[in-house]
Amino acid sequence: MTTPLVWIFFGLMVLSVPIAHAMLGGVAAALWLDGKPMAVIAQRLYTPTQSFPMLAIPFFILAGNLMMSGKFGVYLVNTARFVVGNFKGGLGQVSVIGSVMFGGVSGSAVADATALGNALIPVQKAEGYPAGFSAAINSASSTVSVLIPPSIPLILYGLVSGVSIVDLFVAGILPGVMLGLGMCIAVAVVAHMRNLPRSPLAGGFTAFRSQILAAIPALLMPVFVIGTLRFGIATPTEVSVMAVAYALLVSGLVYRDLTFGGIWEAAVDTGRMTGAVMIIIMASSTIQWVLTAERVPQELAEWVQAAFAEPWMVILALNIVMLIVGAFLDLPAAVLLLGPLFVTIGQAIGLDLVQLGLMMVVNLAIGLYTPPVGTTLFISSAISGASIGATVRALLPFYGVAIVVLLLISYVPALTIY
Repeated sequence: MTTPLVWIFFGLMVLSVPIAHAMLGGVAAALWLDGKPMAVIAQRLYTPTQSFPMLAIPFFILAGNLMMSGKFGVYLVNTARFVVGNFKGGLGQVSVIGSVMFGGVSGSAVADATALGNALIPVQKAEGYPAGFSAAINSASSTVSVLIPPSIPLILYGLVSGVSIVDLFVAGILPGVMLGLGMCIAVAVVAHMRNLPRSPLAGGFTAFRSQILAAIPALLMPVFVIGTLRFGIATPTEVSVMAVAYALLVSGLVYRDLTFGGIWEAAVDTGRMTGAVMIIIMASSTIQWVLTAERVPQELAEWVQAAFAEPWMVILALNIVMLIVGAFLDLPAAVLLLGPLFVTIGQAIGLDLVQLGLMMVVNLAIGLYTPPVGTTLFISSAISGASIGATVRALLPFYGVAIVVLLLISYVPALTIY
């Protein structure tokens, strides 16, 4: 069944069929050619929807949408501007710092790229930033969001691998900070080469004090999430519901900018994003059933052990495969497809599954700003008006930073399993 599944799946993708429909088409063809009943598809589509931990995804998305529907974005940008605005290229570094802070609220690179891109790219261009460089900063820095809790990709990996979501959340903090710091350095180097201007916050410390005080309630959300999970107060699903209640309280009582229209818009956006993720989860469940029935993970693990003499070679091969896949598949789909296969390989070579999860998310996040299917790349280029080619050329330093962080995560376990 595996061979026709693979060929039809990739054939449909080449024809620009949506990823979930390509998965289902490949599975349907494989079952039909093997004489298996099509009822299997309906059963496997239904099964993942009954997962209680899966409810964390829409609630975390809703919490982020509610928090970002009002003034918080302005407070966040101004806070970051005070911290790094006095450096050359400060407004570019504001984008990176903003992504680190924003990630703790949204957990979504696409939401980050859209919100911060619309807020910062026009201002950067007005201050003399090349359009391609502004788009590059936004498309690369927005992927930090997938490492800072609550991260939707880490939740998905935890669901398919059986790894504790709490451990993944805690492990993602240090790599996320490393990636953000590395990108700030890259922006600073390019800014000095291009002599880009400084962009200090008007009003100095007095303005900063008012902005940071206003931003603190929202910035405490990741602390609330991690603390509640780490001390065993609630499960990830329960914490996601509590995060929605927290967002409602902060937006409604502290910022006083929450309207019924804002709530409705946040709910509709959450429904769209959840639907896009859920249909991929459901379709990938059918592929996982076929692969498990054919013992593909076990045979692949045995082949890898026979083909590569050392664990470091296996890790390098996994990274190369994930980088290639990430350039063609969106992050959630890639996590759901590769997760079950690579978990088996990781266990075979003694690789910690938390470390593997961070490797996978960083790898596939690079694909978000890599042609031909880079989501944040296309969003940022569209906002800036730059061509894809100009943006990709400006992205070269950020690719370098991301690869260095990826290698550190892959070969220094202490960075992820501390």
